[in-house]
Amino acid sequence: MNGLTLAYIGDAYYELCIRRYLLDKKITSVNQLHKTAIKFTQGESQSKIVMAFIESNELTEDEVSLYKRGRNASGPGRKNTDAKTYHQATGFESLIGGLYLEDQTRCNQLIDKAIKLIESGDLNGKNS
Repeated sequence: MNGLTLAYIGDAYYELCIRRYLLDKKITSVNQLHKTAIKFTQGESQSKIVMAFIESNELTEDEVSLYKRGRNASGPGRKNTDAKTYHQATGFESLIGGLYLEDQTRCNQLIDKAIKLIESGDLNGKNS
């Protein structure tokens, strides 16, 4: 599959995992669920997560390849984010999509690590 197709399924699966995580935290207000989910799912966060994974050598060569397939296939970006952040976020979604289809255990491990990075605040102030 091409990178954008992987990103399509990766976006959906990641969003579902985040929603489940927030429900497990006993957040019941739909407004609060939405506001909290954005911390995890916005492009800037996804970009920072994948760059943290790369910088810490968390990803295998095959996983970096999945990331690059999405990053390199993404278009010009969105009006509310710069192109670099958009490309990196699309690469993150492609990584998640590829792993979802091939190795759900590893996919879930990376999503758990992503959640911990966001919750810990370790990504605050890091450049994409």
